[in-house]
Amino acid sequence: MSQTRPPFHDVQVTDEDAPLKGLRVVEFGQFIAAPAAAQALVDLGADVIKIEPPAGDTARAAGWTRDAYGPMFTAYNRCKRSVVLDLRTEKDRDLARKLACTADVLLHNTRPGVMEKAGLDAATLMKLAPRLIYGQVSGFGQTGPASVRPGFDIAAQAESGMMSLNGRGDDDPTRVGFTAVDSMAAHALTIGVLAALVRRSVSGRGSLVDVSLIDVAVEALTNVWAEYRLSGVLPLRCGNGQPRVAPAADVITTADGMVVVSAYTQEHFPRLCAAIGRPEMASDPRFAENAGRVLNRAALRVELGEAMSHMTSDALCDLLTQAGVVVGAVRTMAEVLPGKAGVSNDLFVEVGAAGRDAVQIPGMPLKIDGVARRGGQLPALGQHTAEVLAELLDGPLNR
Repeated sequence: MSQTRPPFHDVQVTDEDAPLKGLRVVEFGQFIAAPAAAQALVDLGADVIKIEPPAGDTARAAGWTRDAYGPMFTAYNRCKRSVVLDLRTEKDRDLARKLACTADVLLHNTRPGVMEKAGLDAATLMKLAPRLIYGQVSGFGQTGPASVRPGFDIAAQAESGMMSLNGRGDDDPTRVGFTAVDSMAAHALTIGVLAALVRRSVSGRGSLVDVSLIDVAVEALTNVWAEYRLSGVLPLRCGNGQPRVAPAADVITTADGMVVVSAYTQEHFPRLCAAIGRPEMASDPRFAENAGRVLNRAALRVELGEAMSHMTSDALCDLLTQAGVVVGAVRTMAEVLPGKAGVSNDLFVEVGAAGRDAVQIPGMPLKIDGVARRGGQLPALGQHTAEVLAELLDGPLNR
């Protein structure tokens, strides 16, 4: 009789059960895209060695002067080992190559051509280490005229069409309020690396995983592209709400804040009207069909606002959820709390650094077999240089 594995909650799991336990990652990362991908691999159990120049990852001091662990560095570098190498010197370039050949995965987001000059490019290293997974992120690709441009999140937001869709129609195009493209690029790189590791487990060979910010940003708009190609109508920014359906992502003021509501289908709109005590709105000639609701969006918002403004956001969320209507309270970050509104109780992890109290920031938004999300310490610049180089002298190459 075959044995089946018991449910994960009946299994004792520890950090030793993390899926990437035993894998080594060498990261040549600055700012977000490569460091954030490496952070995901740390959280999945990998040993990440972060190679920093003598001045450190620029993220350590980006917009920050209190210590060597600025917000951007704090977000994406816990539990890594920091090694300082000066790639302007042949000695340290040679050490970097040898270290890369001990790795399962190498990640970088340097400008095109930088790794080639250092002899750390994919072609060179994958000849020396055929099983190496080599992951790289650029702003505008590795070849062509645009490849020489500085690859920053905001440039990709602008060039991809993303900014043209964000904001009110009568205002300037608006950037997304965080480094959305960098974050998505990190996820894309992580997915590529994990897929390459799966293939290597079968074929035994390494892979080159290539990601660009501009491709990531354009792909993020796939749904909008489909609408544009099918309708031939150029989509434009319109603030809150959606141009073709209503109410959809419409913001309504409540007694203590705001909520966003989507109930544009012929099934959901009557539910919304009944729940807020205005069932007659569902048969109002202005609102009975979606086309009319879009045409009369301003009047619709007034009617909805009058019906909802006496309720708190939380009470309204409870009421509309029971009615099967999509709703969300518009919260500030101070109001986003573990265990509230579906946020996992253990999503936030503690991240510490020398000389300051630990802070709580979100950890990995998934769990595998119940292995706990991973907090930990940020490395001081070069903290692990001697330790890692000693391992290099003792360990095998070309894993």
